[in-house]
Order: sequence, then structure tokens, then C-alpha cells
Amino acid sequence: MQIANYMELEKLVMKTGFLPFFKNEIPGFSIEETVLPELWFSEDEDGPWEWKGPVIRNGKCTYGKLFNGKAGFVSMDWYPELISYRRAVFQFTETEKLIYNILVEHESLLTKELKILCGFVKPKRKSLELSDMANGILNEINKKEKKQSFESAITRLQMSTYIVIADFEYAHKKDGESYGWGIARYTTPEALFGKEILKCSDASAPENSKHRIFEYLSSVLPQATDKLLLKVIG
Repeated sequence: MQIANYMELEKLVMKTGFLPFFKNEIPGFSIEETVLPELWFSEDEDGPWEWKGPVIRNGKCTYGKLFNGKAGFVSMDWYPELISYRRAVFQFTETEKLIYNILVEHESLLTKELKILCGFVKPKRKSLELSDMANGILNEINKKEKKQSFESAITRLQMSTYIVIADFEYAHKKDGESYGWGIARYTTPEALFGKEILKCSDASAPENSKHRIFEYLSSVLPQATDKLLLKVIG
């Protein structure tokens, strides 16, 4: 199956449950390998880079760096199971706590806003300044450890299922036409989907969630070894 629009992409994610964006060690397990080649980088038509936003906004899938630090989709049928397992084994660094707490405080933020509010870059306007909470946490980070890079922290927070990408926003020309690469808007799964939909049927047993995901992936990816399937689960 070769996909030609965002609706077909969404259907594929719903069918497979898990779908990395880029080609990886499991043959055929990526958007890159299933999209029409001429749409991968097309100047004339929207392709998978532009489809991400519409698929996310439909609310049936979540998107972020979910596969060994690389981007991809997980359907909402399986995301609660992923939350159940990954959050149980994740430990925050101080930098990650800062980013997460600031994001919870504001509900959603563009990448550049999050960097400013967490002290990674200096603001160009007074409306975006470090909160008292950020200042306090930053002081503690500087005392205890060398500050983790934003890219590393934001990737780990996505992998841990504590944050997701809510959409991509674009700059616009005077005539209203969008251009350039979309800027990620981050949020928490709870803010985007609501707490109820994220509840796992067996939330008290993360290992059961891991087993269910493994058994499912084994059935849809017979070409993958157990080792590779465990890498997908994280």
C-alpha cells in the first residue's frame, strides 16, 4: 500500500497502531517506505511533512519522538498502553522536570516559547520572561548538574509519553500562504486528549502493557526479531 494523502496516512496508523516516520531496522515499518516517492519532498503538492498536522488534529493518533528517539505516530488504541509502561520506567532529570512543569503551567507552547520560558534562550520581548518557578528550578539545576540540552530533554519527555506534539504552526506571507518548516507546538497528552481516554485497562501493571504491545507487534510485524520489537516498545 502506498499512501497519497493524510487520510490514507491516518488509516494506516489506525491499522498498524504504531508507525515510525523514517525508515528503520524493520523493513516496511515506516511512512517513508509507504508514501508515494514523488510526495516525500514535493514542491508542488503536500506530502507527509504537511500531513502530520491534519492527522494530529483529528485526535485519533498521537505524534512525537516515540521510536528510539525518532518521530512517528501511535494510535489512541495503543497509546494508553504505552503510557502505562513507559512512565513506570522513566526518571526525570531536573531539566526535564522544569520543561514539563512549565508546559503543564501553560498547557501548550511553541518550541521557541518553551525554550525562552525554561531559560534556554533569552527573550526578545518582555511578554515572554522566566517565571518565578523557572528561576527557582534553574538555580537548583545550576547548583546540582550541568544543564541538559533542550533537544535531549524534549526527546526524552516525548519518549516517556509525558509530552506530545499538538500541532505544527507555519509562518505566513502577506497573501496568507504558509511557508517554511512547521514549528512544533508541545503539550501534555492529558491536555490534548483528556485524562479519561488515557486510562489503561490495567494501569497498575505496566509489565502487562508491555506484554500486550509486544504480542500485538509480533502479529503485525512478523519480519521483526524480538530484539527489534523491544526497541519499538522502548
